[in-house]
Amino acid sequence: MLNRLLITGAAGGLGKVLRHQLGHVAETIRVSDIAALGDAGRNEEVVQCDLGDKAGVLDLVDGCDGVLHLGGKSIEGTWDVVRAANIDGVVNLYEAARKTGKPRIIYASSNHAIGFHQQTELLDANSRTRPDSYYGVSKVFGEAIASMYYDKFGIETACIRIGSCFPEPINHRMLSTWMSYDDFVRLIERIFMVPRLGCPIIYGASANAASWWDNREVAYLGWTPEDNSEVFRAKLDAAMDPPRADHPTAVFQGGTFCADGIHEES
Repeated sequence: MLNRLLITGAAGGLGKVLRHQLGHVAETIRVSDIAALGDAGRNEEVVQCDLGDKAGVLDLVDGCDGVLHLGGKSIEGTWDVVRAANIDGVVNLYEAARKTGKPRIIYASSNHAIGFHQQTELLDANSRTRPDSYYGVSKVFGEAIASMYYDKFGIETACIRIGSCFPEPINHRMLSTWMSYDDFVRLIERIFMVPRLGCPIIYGASANAASWWDNREVAYLGWTPEDNSEVFRAKLDAAMDPPRADHPTAVFQGGTFCADGIHEES
């Protein structure tokens, strides 16, 4: 068990869920976000922090032996917004980790780091990045920062290219990208349990029959997803038609992000 686990982005959709499912992973859970987080729960510490505040992030990471980094801009935006949240913020986080004891980190990367690969391709940890957006570029940057801080300073990071982590898939593309909350919790448990982590790339998806991703290179983690999106296929088919064969959600792994334009300042 960890002494203190920091969860950044704890006010976000996924952060709210994991905040209440990871109490068994550490004696103390430190939850943080730029947004309000409410009162501290059992074995929680609440720290409001802007990831762009270098001194604030240093204090935030101090005393933590594990970090689940969900914080930052979670969708596409203008470059100024994405850079501040996902570029400057991740540098501040890793500098704080370097200076305060080198905690083990889970970095929430994204399938949008490889979004321009087509759905006919099976990807593994060695597949080249093909970001589909400023957001995707920021996630590639975060993976590169994690790699550099591992090689230079020995800070271990699991870079999880999260697919679609929701209670259930909401469209046909998510039959390939979906990761259940339970499978994510099981992955987090293994990452903080294994004696040697390194700096692996992990595809964050359940054991979906329609998967595009191969996680054999991280078999040493001992993570075996148990859920499968296929149980939702009939429900989706009844609710909506599958996308046209030439639609971005049927062609590219990143879906509509690949067809979206550049978000400019207004």
